[in-house]
Amino acid sequence: MFTFDIVRGGTVRAVLEESRSDVVDIVEATYVDHHAGRSVNPRSHFLRFPEKPSSRIIALPAHLGGEHATAGIKWIASFPDNVRDNVHRASAVLILNDYATGFPVACLEASQISAARTAASAVLGAEQLTGGRRADRVLLVGAGVLGRTVVDYLAARGWEFGQVAVTDLVTSYADSLRTYSEDLGYRSKVVEATRPEMSDADLIVFVTTAGEPWVFDPDTFAAGQTVLNISLRDLSPDIVAGARNIVDDVDHCLTADTSPHLAEQRLGHRDFVDGTLAQLLTGERKLDNDRPLIFSPFGLGVLDLAVGRHVHRVASELGLTVEIPDFFGETERWA
Repeated sequence: MFTFDIVRGGTVRAVLEESRSDVVDIVEATYVDHHAGRSVNPRSHFLRFPEKPSSRIIALPAHLGGEHATAGIKWIASFPDNVRDNVHRASAVLILNDYATGFPVACLEASQISAARTAASAVLGAEQLTGGRRADRVLLVGAGVLGRTVVDYLAARGWEFGQVAVTDLVTSYADSLRTYSEDLGYRSKVVEATRPEMSDADLIVFVTTAGEPWVFDPDTFAAGQTVLNISLRDLSPDIVAGARNIVDDVDHCLTADTSPHLAEQRLGHRDFVDGTLAQLLTGERKLDNDRPLIFSPFGLGVLDLAVGRHVHRVASELGLTVEIPDFFGETERWA
C-alpha cells in the first residue's frame, strides 16, 4: 500500500509519444472538470533569484476530484541561459499523492509532461479559435523544445498546413525546427520575425523565453487571425486590448506580468477577456472574428496532474516504473 514509484524520463517520453491524441483528450476533459468546479488549483508560487532575474522555479500544487481523486505538485525550473550550452531551459518533477492517505505515491520526470500538456492546450485553443484543423500558413515564433512539441501535437491531431514558417533569434535553432517539421511532412522555411511575416500567417504560435513584450504595433494582427500566446509575455497590452481574448483561467492568467495582466494594469479592468477555453469547449461562449483572436494559457497544475496520472498508470501497467518499497521507512504510528 505504501510503495513509492519513480518514473524516469525515458519512460515518460515513450508513454507520451504513444498517446499524444489521448493527452489532448485528457487535457480537454480536465479543462471541463476545472470549469465545473471539480478541482482545486491554487495560484502558482514563484521562486526568483536576485542575481539571476531571468531564472525562476515554480511550484504548481493542485487537486483533481471525481474519478481522478488525486493531488500533487509540479516543481519546474526555467533557466533560459541554459540554452547557450545546448541544455534544456526547463527541468521538472511531478509528485503524485494518494487522495485517501495523502502519502506521495510517485515521482515523475515532468519537463516532458509540462511540454505535452502545454502543447495539447495550444492545439485545443487553435481548434476552437479556427474552427478546424487547417491553416494555409502557420508561423512558429521560437524554436525550442516547446515549439517542437507543439508541432508534434498539431501533427498528431491531423492538422494540415500549406506552409510552416519558423523564426528564432538563433538561426540554427530555427533550421533544426524547420527540418523537424519537414520530416513530419510539412513544407517549411525559416523567416525573420517581422510584422509582414506575422501578418501573413493564419495561425501564429509564440513559444519564446521573452520576459517582456516585444511586439508592440497594434496593427500587427488582422481580424480573424489566430494567435496562440503560449509564452505569455511577447505581446504588448495594446495588442491584447484590441483583440478577442480567451484564457485558460482568468485569475491565473492575469498575474505575474503576463501580457493579459499588463493589459489589465493598463486598462484598470478585465473586460477585454472574452471567456475561457472551457467555455468555448462547452458552448457557453462563442467568438466573433471581427478582431484578432488570442489564446493565452497560463498553465494549470491540474493539467500536469491529469497527464502525469495517465503516464504513471500506463507505465505501471507496462512494468516500467521503478518501485521503492522502503521509501518511507515506517508508516505505522505504533508497531
